[in-house]
Amino acid sequence: MRPYLYIFSVLLLLTVPAHADPLIMRRISATFPETMAALQSAIVAQGYKVYRVQRIDIGLTKTGHQTDRYRLVFLAKSQEIRYLMQHYPELSPVIPIKFVIYAEDNDTLILTHNTNNLAQMYPDKRLADYFTRWNQDIVEILESTRQRVME
Repeated sequence: MRPYLYIFSVLLLLTVPAHADPLIMRRISATFPETMAALQSAIVAQGYKVYRVQRIDIGLTKTGHQTDRYRLVFLAKSQEIRYLMQHYPELSPVIPIKFVIYAEDNDTLILTHNTNNLAQMYPDKRLADYFTRWNQDIVEILESTRQRVME
């Protein structure tokens, strides 16, 4: 397993119970810049805001891994995240939603965690609808990203 994928997988697994598939991953046969642009467009089209795109390859280069195509993309709906942080501050480790996007050979991979698993960690019934909708939105964003790079 590549070191950066291992690091991300461990971080996600620390926040998700082991009862269900913790990761959602898509391999897209397109360059990193094309896929990154398509991902950001798909996020906005789904009604979310891209809060931040963070480079995380700097830490990887210190370990000897060379890449300039590795990002963490944070997304959320502004009013929703304000409401949730005010009423459910315990959600702060898992929101906003995060995608990891990185280049691997001629493909680009996008990973995130399965938000349906959050219902096991946060059993408040009022949160279940958020987790389910987020997961549906994640799948839609990934499919839209794939379609956009194919056009």
